Amino acid sequence: METLFLSCLIGGILFAIVSVLLGDWLSASLDGALDFLSVEGYSLFRPTVIACWVTVFGGAGLLLNKYTEMGNIIVLILTFLIATAFAVLLYFAYIRPMEQSENSVGFSIQELAGQIGEVIVPIPDNGFGEVMVQMGAARSHHIASSFDGTAIPSEAKVIVVEVDAAEGVLFVSKFDI
Repeated sequence: METLFLSCLIGGILFAIVSVLLGDWLSASLDGALDFLSVEGYSLFRPTVIACWVTVFGGAGLLLNKYTEMGNIIVLILTFLIATAFAVLLYFAYIRPMEQSENSVGFSIQELAGQIGEVIVPIPDNGFGEVMVQMGAARSHHIASSFDGTAIPSEAKVIVVEVDAAEGVLFVSKFDI
């Protein structure tokens, strides 16, 4: 029994070390030869979660086997439950949030309406200037015109009132807090 637990613990630790240190290199050198091992569908069965389960199964099994007087069947059941709890915790506390945290800098110009920006090139009464607007993690510069026909100086805060997507022009008004 101890051999099973020790093998799982060592195997899980080696998997973690190899995947962290050599994961990208192995993937590139094998050119996708191991892609069949990836599990499609449920991401709860990702290799990271499985490796976590195996490692915790080995470690918890060794500890329960050495420091308790429980029988082998009870130790196996408890170890299975502990490893499953840790794997599920890893999935919901780390892996799932990381999957959903994808940042994209893509946006539609129509989404700029209502956003606050800063004037980079002064906007004259009846002309065009330039504003910088931040959308998510991206900052973009756009041609802008005054919505109410008043000049707006450089470094002034503005709010995008209207968007002319066909011309690519933002109509802005000075934003006073």
